[in-house]
Amino acid sequence: MIARKLDQIIRDIEDFPKPGISFKDITPLLADPKMLSEVLEAFKNILKPLKIDAIVGVESRGFLFGILLANELKIPFIPVRKAGKLPAKTISEEYSLEYGTASIEIHADALKQGWNVIIHDDLLATGGTAKATANLVQQLGANVSAFLFIIELSFLNGRKQLNTYCNDVISLVKY
Repeated sequence: MIARKLDQIIRDIEDFPKPGISFKDITPLLADPKMLSEVLEAFKNILKPLKIDAIVGVESRGFLFGILLANELKIPFIPVRKAGKLPAKTISEEYSLEYGTASIEIHADALKQGWNVIIHDDLLATGGTAKATANLVQQLGANVSAFLFIIELSFLNGRKQLNTYCNDVISLVKY
């Protein structure tokens, strides 16, 4: 089972980025081509019944599997980045963090009206970034078909923020 394999390869880094946080580090996964292939295959199998027009990946770790998955599915990959990082006209969304606010952006012409998109990031925690991304997708007239994560920190209840956009909040391993 993929969840058990991921649990064995993802490592915890205690007190990172600050004391009291146990960071879920996916770099050992990135260094293992066999596991990378298994994760991609699991994602493809999960998404098979959905009609998807694009993958929207959240900076920066959402780019890693998002680009690979979009390429495998032969659909566009659309980056969502921190404010000021995209070169063309953008729209932005501000969201709350534990220690303040942040803003993310997408190119204003990145999605077509009515497209069905998957929002992908490596980890679902409180759901703030994914929710802000979903708002951007909807502002551009596209539909959120599913949220796709490698890891979910279920004790932070991020899933609750996302269920208003769609029923499919998918994660491969939960803690």
